[in-house]
Amino acid sequence: MPGRVVRVLVSAGQSVERGTPLVIVEAMKMENELLATVAGVVKTVHVGEGVAVDAGQALVELDPS
Repeated sequence: MPGRVVRVLVSAGQSVERGTPLVIVEAMKMENELLATVAGVVKTVHVGEGVAVDAGQALVELDPS
């Protein structure tokens, strides 16, 4: 669902565990916390705070460990 990035909680090069919050997106007046589905290292952050995003858009890329 389309929304707006409220907060980016990680940066490139950061190690994350499964379940670590990555980005908070506001959609339909609700904030949704997007979590890492695997442990790994943040490869790329494709969005910044305040950016509008579309459904299915890549927000963060992880290199699984």
